Parts: sequence; C-alpha cells; structure tokens
Amino acid sequence: MYKYALLSKSLSAVRSPLAGLLRFESISTKIKLRNRSFPARTSIQTLCLHTNTQNLSSYHPTQSQQREMKYVLVTGGVVSGLGKGVTASSIGVVLKACGLRVTSIKIDPYLNTDAGTMSPFEHGEVFVLDDGGEVDLDLGNYERFVDVTLTKDNNITTGKIFQSVIEKERRGDYLGKTVQVVPHITDAIKDWIESVSAIPVDGKDGPADVCVIELGGTVGDIESMPFIEALRQLSFSVGQDNFCLVHVSLIPVLGVVGEQKTKPTQHSVRELRALGLTPHLLACRSAQPLLENTKEKLSQFCHVPAANILNIHDVPNIWHVPLLLRNQNAHDAILKQLNLLSIAMPPALQDWTMMAETYDNLTNSVRIAMVGKYVGLTDSYLSVVKALLHACIACSLKPSIDWIAASDLEEDSAKSTPEAHAAAWETLKNASCILIPGGFGDRGVRGMILAAKYARENNIPYLGICLGMQIAVIEFARSVLGLERADSNEFDTNTPDPVVIFMPEGSRTHMGSTMRLGSRRTLFQTPDCITAKLYGNTQYVEERHRHRYEVNPEVIEVLEGKGLKFVGKDETGKRMEILELPTHPFYVGVQFHPEFKSRPRRPSALFLASRRKGYPYLVYAYRTGDLANRYEDASSSHSTSFSFCCLKAKANSFSLVWDLIEDGRLVQFQFILNKKAVVGM
Repeated sequence: MYKYALLSKSLSAVRSPLAGLLRFESISTKIKLRNRSFPARTSIQTLCLHTNTQNLSSYHPTQSQQREMKYVLVTGGVVSGLGKGVTASSIGVVLKACGLRVTSIKIDPYLNTDAGTMSPFEHGEVFVLDDGGEVDLDLGNYERFVDVTLTKDNNITTGKIFQSVIEKERRGDYLGKTVQVVPHITDAIKDWIESVSAIPVDGKDGPADVCVIELGGTVGDIESMPFIEALRQLSFSVGQDNFCLVHVSLIPVLGVVGEQKTKPTQHSVRELRALGLTPHLLACRSAQPLLENTKEKLSQFCHVPAANILNIHDVPNIWHVPLLLRNQNAHDAILKQLNLLSIAMPPALQDWTMMAETYDNLTNSVRIAMVGKYVGLTDSYLSVVKALLHACIACSLKPSIDWIAASDLEEDSAKSTPEAHAAAWETLKNASCILIPGGFGDRGVRGMILAAKYARENNIPYLGICLGMQIAVIEFARSVLGLERADSNEFDTNTPDPVVIFMPEGSRTHMGSTMRLGSRRTLFQTPDCITAKLYGNTQYVEERHRHRYEVNPEVIEVLEGKGLKFVGKDETGKRMEILELPTHPFYVGVQFHPEFKSRPRRPSALFLASRRKGYPYLVYAYRTGDLANRYEDASSSHSTSFSFCCLKAKANSFSLVWDLIEDGRLVQFQFILNKKAVVGM
C-alpha cells in the first residue's frame, strides 16, 4: 500500500544529481532516495501503481489507494461571498509549498449541469478548462494559485449528480431498488469525489497527496444538505487522520458598539456540528485582525483550539492570504490533523512574499479601458483582470482598470443618458490602452465598434478577445471596406454582408456545451508578426476557446487585401484565430481566451512580451504618448518603433530570473528589488 510518492521528471543533464526528493513509503517501511547521481537521460520511474490517465470514466483507483487520500474540506457560514474560494486556494498553496501534491474540487449545489448557461450578472465569469469544461470561477482561482490543470469533473454540481443517478436508474443498475437521496445520491457524491481526487492534475503520474474540497453556499442551505451528508459519511469512511475540516465564517463589527461579534460564527458552527461535521480549524473573516479575547471566546464556544482559529482579515491584495495562513501556522494544524507532519517540509513561499510586497510598493500605473457588456459585476471578467495584474506586476506597473459600459459609448446614450455618455468617452480617450473582452448578444455592440474604431484611428494599443476580435473585423469591414451593413449573424441575421457567421458544427437548439470549447492549437502563418514574437517565436500556441461564431472565411481575402492580416489559424487553415493590423503599433484580436492560462509567475504572452538583450527587457503594450521608447528586438540588429513603454531592468535596481516555455509564457520569475532604488520609466 503506497502512502506517498513525490515524482521527479526525466533527467537530461549529464550525471546531474536528482534535484527533487523521491520518497516511497509503505505502512511499515520508509525508503528514501536522495542526492544520488544518474546517467544522462535517465527516467525516474513512478513508484505508484496508478495508471496515468485523464479519463474519469476509465480511471478507478483501488480501495486501498482511495483510503490513503487526504481531504481538506472548506465550508462557509453566516453569509456567502466570504472568500471560501480564495481560502481554499491559499490552503492549496501552503500545502504545495510544504512539498505535497495538491488537487482541488469545487462543489456547487445548484441544479445546473455546469456554469455554461448561467448569467454573468448572477454567477460571474464562466471559467473554461483545457478539456472544454465550463465551470465555476473558483476553479480559475485554484488553477492560478496552485498552478494545476483541472478537468470538468473537478467541478461537481447537483445537476451532474442527479443526472448520473437517473442514468443508472434507467439502465437498471439499482436492480429495482427505490432510488433515494440516501444512499444513492450520497453514494454518487462520495464515489465522484474519490474518483476525481485520484486523477493527477499537476502533470505528474499518480494521484495527489491532498484534495482540497470547497463546498459552495453556506451551512444550512437546503441545496447543500445531500452534500453535507455525503461529506459526513466520507469523513467517517476515510478515517479521522485523512480528513480535515476548515470552516470559514464572518466576525462582524457593529458600528454602534465597535465590538467583534462571535455569535454568528457560534451559531454557524453549532448548525454544522448538528449535521455531523465538526470543524478542526476556523478561518475567521474580518475587517481588522482578531483580538485575543475574541479568539478565546470562539475557542470556548466552538470547541476549536485557539491555535486553530485563523484570522483572514482584509489585506491589500489576495497574494497576502497564503502568507497570512503560513504566519498563523495553519499548515502545521492541517498537517497534524492529516498525520503528514513527518513527510512535509517547511512552507517555501518566497515567490508569494515577493509578489505581495512588489504589488504593495508599486507607484507607476497604467490606465486600461475595459469596454464590456457586464461591467456591473467585475467578476464577469475575473480572469482578464487577473491576467492584466500578472502582466503588470511583472512590469512593475500597477493596473488601473477603467470600466466602461459599451452601451454608454453609443450615440443613443447621448440623448438618453448624456452624462454617462460623456463620462464614458472621456474615460476612453484618457486610457493608455483599450481591451474588449468576450461576451454574447447584441447589447452594447455598437459601442464596442466605436471603441475599436477609436483605437485603430488613433494608434492606441488594442486587444480584442473572442467577441473583441469579431468586433475588430466588423469595424474594419464597415470603415475600411465601406460595407456599412457588415455585421455578425449573431446580431443581425439578415445582414447582406455577414463577416462573422455561425459555426456549422454548432447547435441552434441546445445552448449547453455546444460551443467550440477547450484548448485548441493555433498555427502561426508567418513568424514576422507581433503575436508570434510575443509567444517566443514558436510555430503554434495552444489556448482555450469558448465561442460559437467565427470570421467568415469568404471575406478573408478582401479583408487582407485592405491590410487586416490573419496571422493565426486553426489546424485546418479555415478558421481565423489571430488578427493583426501591421500599420498599427499594437492592434491584435484573438478568437481564444489567453486569460484562462495566465499564472502569477507565468503571465500570458499577449499581456506581457519579453525579450533578451544583455539583460531582460519587459514590454507591456500600452500607449505612452511623448514617452514612447524604442524597443530593440534581440533577434535582429535593427530597432523597431512602437508606441510601447519599455521597462529596462537595470542590474543595480531590478532583476528578473526567467525562462521561456514553448508557448512563450514565463516558467518562473523572481523579483529582486533594491528598496532604496526606484526603477525609472
């Protein structure tokens, strides 16, 4: 019975020592291999018995393997929106920093099968995974924080569970039994959790050591009851050494009294215990740090040791949250509960410390105009915001996002809401760059077209994502080709000049999971284009997609004849993926969503460009006006003039350790800042 295996990648260096630690443990024996030399190209084989597969339906770990998985359950109480997702992600970060392999599961107790058809105003962003899963935005947090690649099965919904049980009933799997919530629904939940937790998500073979499970909603919600019962049963079946419960709750302060109130948390814990689950740790959300007497009171009435009461108070940015947990020894409490102290290392969070401190000390900012449909709820564009943040931090810039409702830019709004119209245009004109993200439907489209036209005519850096690329095509066809009624079939089914059309493989009758979804390969048509250079001069890139409309192949020739170049296409060569305007400093549209693969230490290539020449240059595409610098390409002797701001990484004040992987993202970066020096622009 294998308890733990930390796997190493193949070694290519000649007689290079094994950098990682390879551990093998059985119940009665522990064998360690460390500091050994291996010949060139030696492959360190896995010591696990698990098959390497990503397919849930064909992946069935044995009972002994299931029992060895460690589970950390994160629940919430009092109110929703406390930050359970960030808390769960931060727990994953800290455990990974201790040398453990971590996977994540999000449970959403709604009847929808997935998040694909849910309103952005109600649910926020729909996050897209490599396998095409349309999932809750918290899975985006997991991927960004823990740096894993999850599957659609890592998002459990009531709809999925009910659907699977009903399908089994129709097949006769229950042999005539009366199908009930207990045991059939609860058993399906447990089986799903145990199966999914065993699937590797970090690119290595074998299952993870710890599975962090977030239960959506709040304790007491009627929708959550089957999951609460299933998790209670799971905690009993896997044993107390394999299960840890972290309860996130609110500690409010009444303005009149000014006292930190513990009663809401007491009631929340009492209700949780009445349902059969007892928290091992309390993660208390508050505006200010908890007072000692507050912790003592919580410990007394919630039956949780004072050392296990964590305070997650408001911080300048969420990168501080893993540091908060580390500083309060949350990892020790969790590892002790899971009986993992003997194999875990002290958490190494230097990168997170650097990122958090760097962001806090930034002074130079860049104004980014985000022209969208769902700006009323900024979570609708959460991944875009995070991708901008990752890129700006790498460039020592603080992002200042100006949210512009696309409909406020339209001519009709000048009459109906003149103040909003004037403010929107003033904001757009003062922005350093313009970004139009994805969206669906015709509302606000005319405003987006005007924004794209303004960026094109005034040489302002423009990035169009998904819908934003299609908007650029429509605007170019109208303004440059003179096709005044050029449009997308999505917005006008009777347009005489459909430059954007419905994809033939799509469905017009069913909306759920019928789009072009997931990671797809885009081939660069020419190496001499901005986008290919941003991605590290690679021949292709793999990014995630979510769309059902595409640029009409019949208009490509006439568009390119007028100067709009499609420099990236799919593997068939018929579907347009990337457009550029060579006469413009930076006018790029992509059909895919680069924001979904951006990571804090590996910013997306389209938000961050990097080159080497002596020492690093970091280039972030934004308008600089009179401060425009000349960007020197490391691959040629000539200089090309762009309306970019180039941040020169001087050796005495700033350095960047980085490497490129195939798609142009940074493998790692580490800021080393001289606190006495400020990097000049």
